[in-house]
This record gives sequence, C-alpha cells and structure tokens, in this order.
Amino acid sequence: MIKIGTTLAAIGFAACAMAQNVSHQFDVNTSKLGATVQPTMYGIFFEDINYAADGGLYGELVKNRSFEFPDHYMGWNTFGNIQLKNDGPFNKNPHYVRLGYSGHSDKFTGLENEGFFGIGYEKDAEYRFSVWARVPDGGEATVRVMLCDPKTMDERQQFSEANIKVDSKEWKKYEVVIKASKTVDKGSLRLMLGRNSANVDLEHVSLFPKDTWNGHENGMRKDLAQALYDLHPGVFRFPGGCIVEGTDLATRYQWKNTVGPVENRPLNENRWHYTFDYRFFPDYFQSYGLGFYEYFLLSEEIGAEPLPVLNVGLSCEYQNGSNRSDKHVAVNQLQPYIDDVLDLIEFANGDPAKNSWAKLRAEMGHPEPFNLKFVAIGNEQWGEIYPENLKPFVEQVRKKYPNIKIIGSSGPNSEGKDFDYLWPEMRKLGADLVDEHFYRPESWFLASGDRYDNYQRKGPKVFAGEYACHGRGKKWNHFEAALLEAAFLTGVERNADVVEMATYAPLFAHVDGWQWRPDMIWYDNLRSFRTCSYYVQQMYMHNTGSNVLSLTMGGKPVAGKEGQDGLFASAVYEKSTNEVIVKVVNTGDKAQDITLNLKGLKGSHTGSVTTYSADNMDGENTLDNPEKYVPHTKSISVNGATLSVSVPAKTFALYKIKK
Repeated sequence: MIKIGTTLAAIGFAACAMAQNVSHQFDVNTSKLGATVQPTMYGIFFEDINYAADGGLYGELVKNRSFEFPDHYMGWNTFGNIQLKNDGPFNKNPHYVRLGYSGHSDKFTGLENEGFFGIGYEKDAEYRFSVWARVPDGGEATVRVMLCDPKTMDERQQFSEANIKVDSKEWKKYEVVIKASKTVDKGSLRLMLGRNSANVDLEHVSLFPKDTWNGHENGMRKDLAQALYDLHPGVFRFPGGCIVEGTDLATRYQWKNTVGPVENRPLNENRWHYTFDYRFFPDYFQSYGLGFYEYFLLSEEIGAEPLPVLNVGLSCEYQNGSNRSDKHVAVNQLQPYIDDVLDLIEFANGDPAKNSWAKLRAEMGHPEPFNLKFVAIGNEQWGEIYPENLKPFVEQVRKKYPNIKIIGSSGPNSEGKDFDYLWPEMRKLGADLVDEHFYRPESWFLASGDRYDNYQRKGPKVFAGEYACHGRGKKWNHFEAALLEAAFLTGVERNADVVEMATYAPLFAHVDGWQWRPDMIWYDNLRSFRTCSYYVQQMYMHNTGSNVLSLTMGGKPVAGKEGQDGLFASAVYEKSTNEVIVKVVNTGDKAQDITLNLKGLKGSHTGSVTTYSADNMDGENTLDNPEKYVPHTKSISVNGATLSVSVPAKTFALYKIKK
C-alpha cells in the first residue's frame, strides 16, 4: 500500500521555489493527447522458479503428495509397516502407500511430511486435510492426522490433531478441518495408523490453509495472491520462461497435463532444480496443482489479461544447442505442438457445447470464456531454427483465430547478433508483438532511457517480457536497482505507440529455496514482503494513464542524457479521472529544481505527489521490516500552468494533477 506522508520535506516538494532558482524547464502539453497507452502496458510474469508455485503461490503444504517423485518417499519420513503400491485410482499418478499393522501393539505405523522447508502453521488458523483412501481388505481403519512441531521443547510434538475413519473398500475422498493451536514456521504433518485398525491405502495426501485466495479449495496462498491483486497488473504472463522449453522436450511444460481433476495431473520435472549447482534443490518438481485453469482464473480475479506461453517445438537452446537434432522437433512433425496452441484457445474461449476442451473448462467451474487475446509461442529461442518452427504456428493460428495476437521472441539478449536477426524475421512472419528480455546492470538502465525513441513505428509492437536491473555485485532487491528500473520505464511510457507490454521478472522467491535473484516478492512459510521493485511497479500500474502527453526539456525527451543531470521523465493523461500524471526520476546525487510548464492548464487545481526514496541505496525491505522503504503521498495545490518542485537526489516522484 502507498503510505500517506506527513511532512513537506519528506516528499521534497517546494511549491514556492523562485523561478530564477529553477534550472530545468519541463514542458508538458496537457491539451494534445498522444498515443494510447494500452491497459496491458505494465504487468507481471510468473515462472515456477525459486519455489514460486509449489511451496509458494500454490497453497498446497504437502510435498510429494501423490508419491510420484522419482524417489517416491522424498519429503516423507516413514515408520512401521509401509508399502509402496503402483496400481492406484489415478492413471497418471498410480502410486500410493499402504499402512499396515506394525507387528506390535506398542509400535506405530505412519508417515510424516516435511513440507517445503517445513510447514507453516498459524495459531487459530484452520487447515483442510484431504486424502483418497480405502481399506483394501474390508473392515475399518482410523488415521490420526497430526499437526506437529518436530523441534519443540514442549512435551508433545503434535499440537493439533483429528481422526479420519476409513470404512470402504472403494477409493473415496476424506476430509477434515483442523485448527492450529500454536504458530510454527517449520512444522510437519504426521499421519499415524490407529491401533487395531485394518490395513489402509492412502493416495493424494493434501493439506491447504482453509483461508486461501477467494476461498478456492485448490487455491492460492492468500498473502501472495493479494500482493498481485494490489499491483493492479494489466497483463499476466505465464507459466514461463525456460520451463516452457524444458531441459528436453519430455520435460517441457505441457498445459494439457495441468487441467482436469487435480488428483490426476502428472508430476513434471522442474528444470530449475539442477540448473545451478551452487543453488541445487533435488526435491523441486512441478505438481501441476497450479495449472492453466488456475492461471486463467487468477488472471481474471486480479484484473489482468492472460498471456500464456507455449512451446514451439524446441527445447532449451542453452542446453541443447540450435542445430537440428533429436533435441528439437522437425518442422514437418510440429502438428501436435500447433494443436496444443489451437486447443488452448478453445479451452480459454470456446463454446462448451461445441468443443471438448471448452467443455472441460466449464466442468472445472467456468462455463463463460476467459476472453483470451494473446498467445506467446516460444520463449528465448534464437537462430534460424526458431522462425522456421514458428511459421506454421502463425499460419494456422491466423487462419483459425485471426483476432488472437501472436507474440514472437527476439531471443535472450537486448541487442547483438541474435537480436538483430530475429526482429526482421518476426516482421516477415507478421508477429503482433516481439518479446524482448534484458537482465542488465546499472549502466545499461542509465543509458537506455531512450531505447525505444527510434524504433520503427510500423510493424510488430514491443513486449518487454522479462527485465530487471542486476546490480554489479549487487544481485539483490536494493533500492537503487528499483530506482533505475523506474527511470527506464519513463522511456517505455513515452513510447507507448511502440511498447504495449512490460513485465518485471521473476515474480516470486522463497527465502530458503531461491535459484535466481533479484525477484519482486519474497516470502518464507508464514510471512512475505514486497520489494522496492514491487513498489516502483505499483506506482506505474496504478498510474498507467490512457494517453501519452508530450514532455520535453529544451525540445528533447528527458531520458538521462548529457546535460540533463540524471533526470528521466514522462507524462500521461488519464481520461477516467481527468488527471495529468507526471513521473520524474532523479538518479543523480543531488536535488534538482524543476518547473513543470503545464501547457493548457488554467486556474487552480488539486493534486498529489508521491515520492519514493531511501536513506541507503543498498537498502531493501525484509521479512522483519517489510515496509522499511515504501512510497509516501502528499496533497498539493497547483495555481495556474506552472508547478515548481525540487526532486531530492535518488528519488522517484509522481505528480497527479486534476485537469
């Protein structure tokens, strides 16, 4: 949330500054509307890296809930008489466990799940436990379900428990809600066979907080989904990223495996568990509980346009090269991959009475279409192999769904040989947007405020699909990196006729399980915090505007160039509120006096200024101090067509003036 400031000094506003002391004249034409700013301009990108899905946004607390990991007991400690079986009720997840008599009345049979870096429990919160179970030989079995604190110094490890009676030889789903009697950040879930119980089979062992985002049973962790909602993103790109490609084609992300009953969604390897040997997590897999239906539903609920990314018949080129090989699909064998795109459009938009994929969407709870408008085909592919594969996708999607906008890729770099080759190829193919990625240091962001000023105005638009400032030797979410991202975005906004989307990346990271940083939102099992980059994104998303306004200094864009004293600026007009919105970023080491010449304004006007600054450029928000650096807002009054301000050093200032 943007906090309201209390002092004039805190926002660096000097309404009474004398004209002769002002060294920068910003001319803002409020009467002539420029290019339309697309509602999708600022958005979010989700990839299952850093335990972003299982162990993060997806609310499931049990790891390896269907015993399908290659090591079938990974995540579980077992004791007593346990057997692993593989003829279960779900054909894509056939494994389950059988709990039997331990051989002695004072010995126990059961198993205990460690969760994702432990299981977080909050006192008085309710948790929904569910399991598919049966008594294979008849009779009745009691399963004790216990919330535990394995490292407690108290007398009892289990602090809350409930019993489930299993009394059928047929597979059935059993549920119980348990209230936690204490707060534990790294707890466990223990299941124990009751004394004198018959043998019992257990499959798909699941535990969710009852209070998920919007109350969905197969739902999202509430605080993390709320953080997305609070951004007001215009577009939501998912599910990646490199996991779309997979290390090989067998492990690529396949959306059809992620829909339908959650119990029968097959496990997939997560390519990030071994990508970095210095951040190695061999227990990192994809349960697909967070699947394409959930992505579409979340997009709808946070007000963002869904933007799915699908495989183009190529595995990761970093690991498999760009030459034709058995690692990639030949052009004449691409039809199943093309069908995946066509079927996805039907799943999202089709008539349930006419299409089986649309019917499945309706059966899952959403008979109305999701109104999909965009598909991205391919992620960070490069070389001749990519446009060769992409061409038949474009032809068939265009023929069947001419209104769907197709997004191609310019490769993994923001410039260079591959980038220069792919842009003309995307023009030839008629892509609607081209996805650019840039993880770059401070110097790149400072030099790139005018990146899009000289782009071609005709042809494909730009989607800045993955970007973040990666400080030299400072790859964490410190304030200065966020400030430079704010500066860069003024150039994105000024060129809204070329750039239609931009999404910071990555989105989520677990403090105990990250592979990549910086990231926008961090969390442990119970807490989360929003980074400085998050608040910069929020300031842009809440103030997107409907049209660009011309803002110049000496007839030139304010883009941090020579003679501009580290200043970056842009302006927009918002029709719905009749407001002029001016964004100014001072990346310099001293305060800068500025006069905003608001051409077209007359009389008195109300408004506000929101500033974002920090006392330490290396400072960051943390779990223990999540709001150390947040924006502050102050009301202002504007008399006439000029506004004189002083923007402090290293500050992002946003002025809103009622027209």
